[in-house]
Amino acid sequence: MTAAATSPHLDAASRPADLARQIAIICATCFMIVAAAVGTGALGGTPVQDLQGGALDTDGSYLAPAGPAFSIWSAIYLLLIAYTVWQALPGQRGDRRQRAIGWWVALTALLNGLWLLAAQFATLPVTVVVILLLAAALGVTFQRTVAVPAEGIADRIFIDGTTGLHLGWVTLASVANTAAWLTASDLDVALPDVWGVVVLAVVAAIGVAIAVAGRGRFAPGLAIAWGLGWLGVGRLTGEPASTPIGIAAIAVAVIVLVVPVAMGVRRASRGSRWFRP
Repeated sequence: MTAAATSPHLDAASRPADLARQIAIICATCFMIVAAAVGTGALGGTPVQDLQGGALDTDGSYLAPAGPAFSIWSAIYLLLIAYTVWQALPGQRGDRRQRAIGWWVALTALLNGLWLLAAQFATLPVTVVVILLLAAALGVTFQRTVAVPAEGIADRIFIDGTTGLHLGWVTLASVANTAAWLTASDLDVALPDVWGVVVLAVVAAIGVAIAVAGRGRFAPGLAIAWGLGWLGVGRLTGEPASTPIGIAAIAVAVIVLVVPVAMGVRRASRGSRWFRP
């Protein structure tokens, strides 16, 4: 019995486009790594928190997470690099799931790097456009991972886990980036506490929608909750201070974590595997 017969994901033969896809992902990931080194100031440039007049720092707006939140990028980058190596294996070349998401993953890596370069060399409105494009590309990638379910543990970690964390974090980062731009534009917003809570309610709705669309996948909610938790810490202990926003952020973090867990427990009660990254 051939591998193609035993795996519903594997086609009998790879195509020239499959190799091109693997190479494109490798190139995009390498670009992302170099852009990260440039964009974060590791090669002598300005650190992200000092760019754009400090608008992207932890005190740049009412919706900016505290500093430790950004350590999640290390996990996302490591997973993206691991995925890039794994997808380059010959056995992944003809995989239908790789065909469904590969070019989109390459696009997300490219946009990830472009955001850092935009933050370093362009303007805040440009960073907002890029991060919204990144969020949209991740949304499509995530939808495709749901449409073609994972088969094994490697699939779940390198595809579902990586895409889920990336989507969840960028969802919240899009909000923070937009808020930083509006704040730096000297937009006079009345009742910032109220507007901040309203925006967080929208984030809650998006987080729940992702959990439902992802059939209870845990990684997106985990990333959103991580950022929201540190956003709450930032508003309750740092500047600009806002007790309503801080409490709302923590409450929404709990919601986006509880919903996929509840969905998983419900599946488990029906005899299905409950944990999905």
